[in-house]
Amino acid sequence: MEQRLPAALVAVVGPTGAGKSELALCIAGKFGGEVVNCDSLQVYRHLDIGTAKLLPGERQGVPHHLLDILNPDQVFTAGEYARAARPVLREIAGRGRLPVVVGGTGFYLRALLEGLFPGPTRDEVLRRRLAHREARRPGWLHRTLARFDAPSAARIHPGDAQKLVRAVEVLLATRRPLSAWFEDRRDALDGFRVLKLGLDPPRAALYKRLDERCKRMFDAGLVEEVRGILASGYPEGSKALEAHGYRQAVQVIAGRLTLAEAIDEACRNTRRYAKRQWTWFRRDPQVRWLCGFGGDAQAGECALAAVGEFLVRQS
Repeated sequence: MEQRLPAALVAVVGPTGAGKSELALCIAGKFGGEVVNCDSLQVYRHLDIGTAKLLPGERQGVPHHLLDILNPDQVFTAGEYARAARPVLREIAGRGRLPVVVGGTGFYLRALLEGLFPGPTRDEVLRRRLAHREARRPGWLHRTLARFDAPSAARIHPGDAQKLVRAVEVLLATRRPLSAWFEDRRDALDGFRVLKLGLDPPRAALYKRLDERCKRMFDAGLVEEVRGILASGYPEGSKALEAHGYRQAVQVIAGRLTLAEAIDEACRNTRRYAKRQWTWFRRDPQVRWLCGFGGDAQAGECALAAVGEFLVRQS
């Protein structure tokens, strides 16, 4: 029996604001591709302005997948994302099209391509206890993780409460550190050969672009968008509303921040998030880095050349 060649898959990664969506559209348009979202916010319905989500009229006729699939109060783990995305990849490839995975949520991408460890299911009672302890003693989660699982503590940002809760939850539930679980064999994606392209614009230029984009989002009605979400019955504490920009918009509506304070805080936090994304993807030796933004001619030409060479090797 003739052995079937693995299908091609292109992933476009990098920090927020680097132009990943624009580059993914370019690649998909050139090589008969379809875009698969890998952004943990663009999966939510009703979150349009603050996520820089391409609206249907901006997608140039390219099919997009895994956008607007959740309500704002739903939690969507990396494992759930991988289980949802893998059939989509296979369906696209089965039609002879090129899946182009795009987004800056590194943990989602890792779950999709490498799989996750076979750890314990979520214990909501324990998670609430951990969150309560962290609220009473800020920094407790990260200090605890650093004491018992230094590799995970070094990898997880002290402000990333969700990942810290999960790491400590695993530690307490299994008496084994998360880092040890990650060393175990995981359910990696099979049947695909992957090219990872990373956008690497000048940092100062990116930060300037992020500040300008953040201000435009508020000018475009981000607070009104959030007001509408809350009016639909979703609570302030909804998972989607914890994101940069949305969290500050909630505080404006509640009277805890002025609009100017909200914009300043959202800009600052978005820059920090971009820096963490850079750090995450820089650890991946498989990423082929492209200088510039996704809309830059040189970056686009390099990307198209890289994909063309990749597909030739694939055939």
